[in-house]
Amino acid sequence: MLRIRILGAASLAAIIAASTSLAAEPENFPEQNQFPVANASADRIVVEGKYLSLDKLNAVKTPTPIINVPQSLSIIDSEQISRQAFANLGDVLRYTPGLSISQGEGHRDSIIIRGNQSTADFFLDGLRDDVQYYRPLYNLSQIEILRGSNALLFGRGGVGGVVNRVTKRPEFNESFTGYAVSVDTFGAHSISGDANIAVGEDASFRVNAMYEGMNNHRDFFDGERFAVNPTFAFMATPDTEVLLSYEYLNDDRTVDRGVPSVTVADGPDRPLEGYDNSFFGSADGNLTTLEAHIARARVDHTFSDSLRGNFTVQYANYDKLYQNIYAADFDNTVTPSQITLDGYQDATQRRNLILQTNLISEFETGPVGHTILFGAEYGDQETANSRNDNYFTDSADDQIIIDFTDPLVIPEFAFSTPVRDRRSDVRFVSIYLQDQIDLTNWLKVVGGVRYDRFEIDVDDIVGSSRFSRTDSEFTPRLGAILKPADDVSFYFSYSKTFLPRSGDQFLSLDLDSQSTRPQFTTNKEAGVKWDITPDLSFTAALFDLDRQSFTSVDPEAPEQLIIIEGSETKGVEFQLTGDVTENWFVTAGYSYMDGSVERVDGSGNDGAKPRQTPENMFSVWNIFQATQKLGLGLGATYQDSYFVTEDNSVEVPDFIRVDAAVYYDVSDKLRLQVNIENLFDEDYFPDAHNNNNISTGKPLSARFAISGRL
Repeated sequence: MLRIRILGAASLAAIIAASTSLAAEPENFPEQNQFPVANASADRIVVEGKYLSLDKLNAVKTPTPIINVPQSLSIIDSEQISRQAFANLGDVLRYTPGLSISQGEGHRDSIIIRGNQSTADFFLDGLRDDVQYYRPLYNLSQIEILRGSNALLFGRGGVGGVVNRVTKRPEFNESFTGYAVSVDTFGAHSISGDANIAVGEDASFRVNAMYEGMNNHRDFFDGERFAVNPTFAFMATPDTEVLLSYEYLNDDRTVDRGVPSVTVADGPDRPLEGYDNSFFGSADGNLTTLEAHIARARVDHTFSDSLRGNFTVQYANYDKLYQNIYAADFDNTVTPSQITLDGYQDATQRRNLILQTNLISEFETGPVGHTILFGAEYGDQETANSRNDNYFTDSADDQIIIDFTDPLVIPEFAFSTPVRDRRSDVRFVSIYLQDQIDLTNWLKVVGGVRYDRFEIDVDDIVGSSRFSRTDSEFTPRLGAILKPADDVSFYFSYSKTFLPRSGDQFLSLDLDSQSTRPQFTTNKEAGVKWDITPDLSFTAALFDLDRQSFTSVDPEAPEQLIIIEGSETKGVEFQLTGDVTENWFVTAGYSYMDGSVERVDGSGNDGAKPRQTPENMFSVWNIFQATQKLGLGLGATYQDSYFVTEDNSVEVPDFIRVDAAVYYDVSDKLRLQVNIENLFDEDYFPDAHNNNNISTGKPLSARFAISGRL
């Protein structure tokens, strides 16, 4: 870890020093590169957030104003990420209606959108990014969350929605250097740099880098992360832009799976209280490491005033290890209490090659306007995964029961029992066509279809067997937008997605036709969007999401998956974002979800609530510009109680957490910032993985930051 720390600090220092020598003088910076006050921040959201344009590598792939997109979506730009001191993707999504966070076993991002859990519905500049890891935020211009099934634009998956990260691009004709340094009251610290260097009028080089030293309220938790992302853009011809990008990420941290649940006198079991800091694992044995290389080349070309296109190729290589001892059961009915420990070690190597091309044509046939999207995608993904079970010497088994002490005294163990070694090769070909039709000034329709052919070959080395499967599916998308005024739209949409069992799901499923059959999901949605003012927008959506045949964590064996034959989630979402007044910016969201599980194989849990799906969630964040230099932030997030798994045997209580912030702009090049999390020191459990792996929330804490431009 020391080597990574030295390398990270040295690299950032070199970036800042080199770019400072080449950057323009501070007084020559254009206004958009200076710190905005509250109103200017909202203006930036209008420019980058309200209009999803092809040029910004966005999720909808066509130049479409948000008010004309027939589905619910949220956009969080880099300014909001900075203002709220978001440290990871989970922080961002907690302030987004319709989304909750799953624990991800302490080694990966895991989200639940409209009652559907996923570790794969993540995209980077519109390309699939489904490796299981924690995604950094240091190089992002914005995050786009599209809710509802999204197969037409994204292919397999996107059951409840997708999260698309949009990276920063080099900017022509200007040079600048930005930086940010922060430390919190637990000792966690970070430093990041953002340097843009113009190379003539038609070329620019940009590099983003970060180093993070991790710490929190949990005993024995620590970690380090380092990332660097150089990009180069140039105009090959007046109509052709080329973008070259490479990202290196190194992540080394403790795997923490929270606290177990305990039996209560009446009702379902509850999380163990009073041990928020206690670590239910091995201080030395619980760890995860990731090394990732992501290279991308993109070409954008304008053929004519009505026809544009792009082509992207991405190659990524990931090497990941995670291992952990965790609580499998906790018996508080005996004295002393006893805990059952289990554990395993996983190693994964993955290589991804993805090619994607899009053509966008805008034209008219008589009085009717068309925006045609035609696209194709090819992917080849090779994965090698092995698992070693844990072996406790004292029990001669992978599990052991010991007396509960704090800290735990864990008997001798080793990850020494091979239980799985599989190689898989996934190949897919996709073609999609969509037409946005302007029938009149007040009526627009969207229609399209996508074809996917998905092939997978699996070599089960331990089981001495091979398995292959091919699935081909057409998935439609239909939408209608009624606009009684330019600033109001009513919409209805119908979409369908299909999800073949792929990649990580093949690691633990039985390799037979029944277990590996695809999952299908249908989303019906109706909503309204209203631009109350040019800087303030309101959206509301009603939805019905019907999901068939998906996998979930087995409550009896958390390292295994079970097949659930169906679920349905109905709900409503509201969101308000923008400037209420010249000095008051707000983003607020509310969601209500009513879900039920259908036909759980062999469990008798028909009608149970879906895993980790709170009925009510609410969040709000305000920025008040008290003076030209002083800004104040205040917000809260509320999460209703939820059941951890589909057996509904463990319930996590509801909570409300209040956050605050103070910003002071010493100059237009230097900002001082303090963010306070959990202002009233609420004791809460934000997320979980299974019935005995439940995360504990941070107590009252503060993060101090200095950011600016050189």
